[in-house]
Amino acid sequence: MKTKVAVTLDSKVLEQLDELVVSRTFPNRSQAIEAAVVDKLARIQHTRLARECAKLNPLDEQKLADEGLAADTETWPAY
Repeated sequence: MKTKVAVTLDSKVLEQLDELVVSRTFPNRSQAIEAAVVDKLARIQHTRLARECAKLNPLDEQKLADEGLAADTETWPAY
């Protein structure tokens, strides 16, 4: 189901949008705008992980990883 909305765009943006419609990249303005919004939402979702990872302290993470390795090696069988 689709919902009709109204948007206000800068005239230069609208000209570029219309060029995409004229060149048949998109069949109409609505589909061009929808594709742009879907693309932007996907990019925001993908960058969320990077933003969360940037909050981590690399030294703390390394210490946690090293602790895990030390515990694991004690339970490994001898070769």
